[in-house]
Amino acid sequence: MGALVVIEGLDGSGKQTLTALLADQARAAGVRIATMAFPRYGLDVHADLVQDALYGRLGDLSDSVHGPALLFALDRRAAAPEIRDLVATNDLVLLDRYVSSNAAYGAARLGAPDVETDFPDWVRALEIDRFALPLPDRQVLLATPQAVAAERARSRAEIDVDRALDRFEADLALQSRTGRMYRKFADDGFLSPWTVLTPDDGPRPDLLAELLA
Repeated sequence: MGALVVIEGLDGSGKQTLTALLADQARAAGVRIATMAFPRYGLDVHADLVQDALYGRLGDLSDSVHGPALLFALDRRAAAPEIRDLVATNDLVLLDRYVSSNAAYGAARLGAPDVETDFPDWVRALEIDRFALPLPDRQVLLATPQAVAAERARSRAEIDVDRALDRFEADLALQSRTGRMYRKFADDGFLSPWTVLTPDDGPRPDLLAELLA
C-alpha cells in the first residue's frame, strides 16, 4: 500500500513542476510512483462542465459557489476507483490538487478567512464521507507569494491560448483569500498533516523521503 500525497497551492504556484520533479526523483530511486491532476479536463464530463462555468459558458452557474464545487467533487468521485487502485499498486501516488482545493477556493469565494464559513466542513462531508474518497496521507502546500503565482499564471496564459485565465485565476482578491485559507488548513491539519514549502526553503532533497516515510 502506497502513500497518497497531494500537492496544493495557488494557480501558478508550481504544483505541476514539483509533481514532475518528485516523479523523476522517485523513478530514479526505483520507487513505484503514479501521478494524477485535477480537474481532469478532457477526461471527465464533470470537469469539462466546471471548466465551462469558470469561463462563463453556463449562465448563472458561474455565480454559484456550491454548484461548481459539486462538479469538482463529482470529477474526483469518478476517479476514486482509479486512485485506490494506484495506491494499492504503487509506493507513492501524487495528486496535483484534491479535496482541499475545493474547500479553499469555495470558502474564499464566500469571504473566508475574513468571514466565518462552514464550507470546508461541507466539502469534507461531501467528498470524504459521502463520496468515500480516500484521505491523503500528507498534503504539500506550495506557499508561493501571490504576486509571483499570479505573474506565472498570466505569462502562461499569454503563451498558451488554451490556458487563458479563468474567473478564479483572474480574481486577485480571491487568490489572496485562498492562499490564506491554505495556510489555515496547514496550521489546522485539515484532512491530513501538511508540509509547507516557501521559496526561502529552496530545493528540498529530503522531501521525497519525507513523503514516503
